[in-house]
Parts: sequence; structure tokens; C-alpha cells
Amino acid sequence: MKIVLLGATGFVGQNVLRILKQNNNEVITSSRSLGIDLLDLENVTTFLKNTSPQYIINCAAHVGSLNYVSKNAATVILDNSRMLLNMYEAISKMETKPIVINPIANCAYPATSTNFVEEEWWNGHLHRSVMAYGSTRRLMWSIAESFSWQHQIQTINLLVPNMYGPFDSTDPNKAHALNALISKFVKANLEHKTEIDIWGTGVAIREWLYAEDFGKIILEIISNKNTVGLSEPINIAQNFGLSVKELVTLINGYFQNKFNINWDETMPDGAPRKVMDDRKFLKVFPNFKFQNFDEGIKHTINYYQTKYPY
Repeated sequence: MKIVLLGATGFVGQNVLRILKQNNNEVITSSRSLGIDLLDLENVTTFLKNTSPQYIINCAAHVGSLNYVSKNAATVILDNSRMLLNMYEAISKMETKPIVINPIANCAYPATSTNFVEEEWWNGHLHRSVMAYGSTRRLMWSIAESFSWQHQIQTINLLVPNMYGPFDSTDPNKAHALNALISKFVKANLEHKTEIDIWGTGVAIREWLYAEDFGKIILEIISNKNTVGLSEPINIAQNFGLSVKELVTLINGYFQNKFNINWDETMPDGAPRKVMDDRKFLKVFPNFKFQNFDEGIKHTINYYQTKYPY
């Protein structure tokens, strides 16, 4: 089948591309660096009409660290909103409508939620630290529903936890949280340092998804068109979280616990707990096996070692 992958040169996009190509799928890659700008409606409309895909996997986003998203809040909300609207408007002009697969970051869940259940993801305000980006993830669902009603565009929305793994940025201000943390340890080790500064208190708890696992979920979806349970947003969930302190201890262990950790408690922790309920996931994907976390950390450490110096 013919697949268009938007955001193919980004962190998640590269991991998805790797899985799809390993399984002999025809993937047409797209990103701004490849000449397809989702901020340009005419550009993306022409591209989609010319390619006529059966699936669009939407990994395109303007995102970064909590600090980055806060400092660039207006640009983040403008870019992401425009990209989503342009993508769906372009699809609406196609004769044969592809199926869209969207990852929705779990920052779209309410700030007060500690266990993320699909039926409750609109039940409250977003955490202020992720408002600019998280609000566009909710908007993504609203746009998809609206274009489904009027233009019969089918969308599969996958609610995802924080991702980690190879192919992310080496800039800690742009990398995903766990990757930024791992890259800091790798850099400190190769520069023969003995101390590492970490923002926050370390008490915040997060669930983590190895990015290739997201690609494998997508592969399973497109390979089994009759999968039941995807008409509403579904958590890609393991129902398991670790605190930042536990993560730091784990990563430090890979380096023989050589680093002294300095916690900068003047910096925000973000939402206290983000763990995804997995009851629906287990019904829809009962045989799916997630990457072993220790192995995923090792692969990510190896990736950043190959990217040094940065």
C-alpha cells in the first residue's frame, strides 16, 4: 500500500520510517526539509493530490522541551494549528480520501489527572507548562472529527506517552525529555565530568514509549484493516511509570554511578504524574510486546555516543 509519512525527518518520523521500510512498505517521505511545507496549503494540496496515498501518518509537529515550548508558545500554537488545518483541508480536496493516523501526545490530558483514561482526556484544563502544544493536540481531534462529519475523512487517533529512542535532536532544548537526559549523561561521560545538573526535584512520574514501538503499532494497524476499537482515541499504554529520580539512578548505573547529581529545585517539574491506563489497549492489541526498557535505554545511549560531539 502507498503511505505518506509527514514529518519523516523528525525523531518519531525516522523511527516510524525505519519500521515501515523493514516490512517492505512503500513510503513517500515528507517534511519541510524535503520541500513539503505544511504551513503552505497550496504546497501540501499539490503534494497529496500527486501522491494519492492510502494512508497518511502524521508525525509532523513543532515541539521541543518544556522550556522551549514556553518561550516559543505563540509560534508553537500557530504553527501546529496551521499545519493540522492545512493537512485536513488538503485531504478534503482529494477524490479518494486516505486514512489519517495521528499521534496525540498525552500532554492533552487534564493537568489534574494522574492515571490517564481515554474517556476522561477532555475532563479539565491542561497543565500550564504544556498549554501551547497540548491545546493543539486537542484541536487535532476536533479537526479530525469535523472533517469526518463533512468530508468523510477517517482518522485513527493514538494517545501516546513521552517517547524516547534514537534519531532525536542533540540539542537538549529540542530533544524529548528522556533523550535530553540521556544525551546529558553521554556528553558528561565523554568529557570526563563527574557532576550533572538536573532540573526539578525528580519526583515527577512519567510513562515512556520506545519510538520504534510506535512504528510497530502503526504497522500492525495498517496490516490489519479490520482491527476493532480504533474509532475513538486509544492509549498506547503500558500502565507503568518511573520518577525522574528513578530514571537518573538507572542511567547513572550504566556509567558505573560515577556522577554526582545536583538537583536544581528552582526549575519546574511539570505535571506530577503521567501514566496511561492500558485496559483498552490490551483489548485492541492483546499480543503486542513493548521494547524492554533497559534495552531501549542502551540503544539510546549508543545513539548519542555515535552523535558526539554535540
